[in-house]
Amino acid sequence: MNAIEGYLTDLDRRLVGCRSTKDDLLAEARDGLHDAADAYREGGWPHEEAERRAVADFGGVDVVAGDYQAELSMHSGVRTLWKLVLGVPAMQLSWDFARILTFGDWTRLSTPTPEWYRVATHFSHGAVFVVPAVGLVALVCARWLSRRVDGVRLARTCGFFIAGAVGINLASVLTLVVATGFVDVSRLFLSVPCVLLMVAYVLLSVRLVVLARRSWGRCATIVA
Repeated sequence: MNAIEGYLTDLDRRLVGCRSTKDDLLAEARDGLHDAADAYREGGWPHEEAERRAVADFGGVDVVAGDYQAELSMHSGVRTLWKLVLGVPAMQLSWDFARILTFGDWTRLSTPTPEWYRVATHFSHGAVFVVPAVGLVALVCARWLSRRVDGVRLARTCGFFIAGAVGINLASVLTLVVATGFVDVSRLFLSVPCVLLMVAYVLLSVRLVVLARRSWGRCATIVA
């Protein structure tokens, strides 16, 4: 294996993230390394020495991997933020429309609604607005900070926002499901569409937790 391919293989092993984005970064690195090696060869250096010098000029694999990992983490973080901004309110609105169309007004409920349950539902419904708001703030901040801080700090800041928004969303979902089950479990099964959407919302929330954990893990990889 020549020096350039060995360098790229080592770099590939150190990076964690979206495969397509990682392939783009590795292709960019490969092109830069080959261009540099070609320049050395045109200057009279032997083939192998030209590649070794190109690798040395490109930078230590630890440093380059840190920069590339920050970019990968940022790319993944932005995708997660858009899931929060669009997915969370879309699921809640879809469930409300399904409830109206397939079940009707809340006055049809056969069991009384305690005051504490109203507080729990207000918290859950409020989170539907808070979570995407946090996501939008994070996206704006990420764009603003991208011109002012390095990729590592940018990725860590994005991960902090993601963790906060995902935590709020998870707390709201758990609060609503547990409180509803305690008051009247039948409210969780108003209609088939409502059940399907509720399951989808829970799965989305779990997926967001997984993405948030990966985001923190990738930030730790950058720091390490």
